Amino acid sequence: MRRFLLNRVSQTALVLLVMSLVIYTLIGLMPGDPLDMMLASQPGITPEAVARLRLIYGLDQPLWLRYAHWLLAVLQGDFGYSRSHAIPVWAVLAPALWTTCQLMLISFVISVVLALVLGIVSAIRPGGWLDHAISFTAFAGISVPVFWLALMMILVFAVQLHWLPASGAANMGDGGVLDRMRHLIMPVATLALANTGGFTRYVRASMVETMRLDHIRTARAKGNPERRVLLIHALRPAMIPVLTVMATNFGTLFSGALLTETMFAQPGMGKVIYDAILSNDFNLALSGLLFATLITLLANLAADLGYAWLDPRIRL
Repeated sequence: MRRFLLNRVSQTALVLLVMSLVIYTLIGLMPGDPLDMMLASQPGITPEAVARLRLIYGLDQPLWLRYAHWLLAVLQGDFGYSRSHAIPVWAVLAPALWTTCQLMLISFVISVVLALVLGIVSAIRPGGWLDHAISFTAFAGISVPVFWLALMMILVFAVQLHWLPASGAANMGDGGVLDRMRHLIMPVATLALANTGGFTRYVRASMVETMRLDHIRTARAKGNPERRVLLIHALRPAMIPVLTVMATNFGTLFSGALLTETMFAQPGMGKVIYDAILSNDFNLALSGLLFATLITLLANLAADLGYAWLDPRIRL
């Protein structure tokens, strides 16, 4: 197991290094540079001043040399400064990371638990009325656009019933944890409902296929209770393909919840990365995309470890 873990960690580090080079190169090849917007606001600046600024910021160097300097600084914990915020990049990313982690982890756990319960119940009697009802609900969840779901939740729970705040983060001061929870309910519910349908379909399909295998009939023939057959003998092998989908979705959720964060005015990673790209804030956009890549790789690493735990043969 130790060799398996070391092998996967080394592969993750190598992929992260390659992806950092790809992201840096793509951002560096975008039209303009970080000084363009600064120079556009000062039309009277002299060419000598422009050349001096490019020298100070290192923009006169080749792209590969700038990448080497940036990588060395990142390894030392220096992610540079955000041009649009005029503060260090980490000072911008830290609150966005915290907001996204709250939204992502809570909604992901809720959607996984719901998908496991609904998928197992649906797979017990495939083709029955309960299976059809769960499948219809899952397909409806997959088909509903996220922005429409967010709008309906705002319209019902914020505008009509006045139960929850429509958008924004927790108020500073007296609200505390309860205020933060009230602001998280609708965005978390939106993300959870948007992902539960797809997860449920994968869990059901994998469980139905696993329940037809020989070792399930053998476990029942030995007199094992049906609950043990479902949760031990069927669920563990059935979760192997489902883990792949969940790991991929986990990484996408980290930086791809832009619509939800925008609809509910949650300053998360998706909104920060999007605004950084629009404002040509290269350091912030690069660091945000790199963190999103890191989370995706860690999610896939966790899935690989989950494979090895579910099926010991994979360790070999």
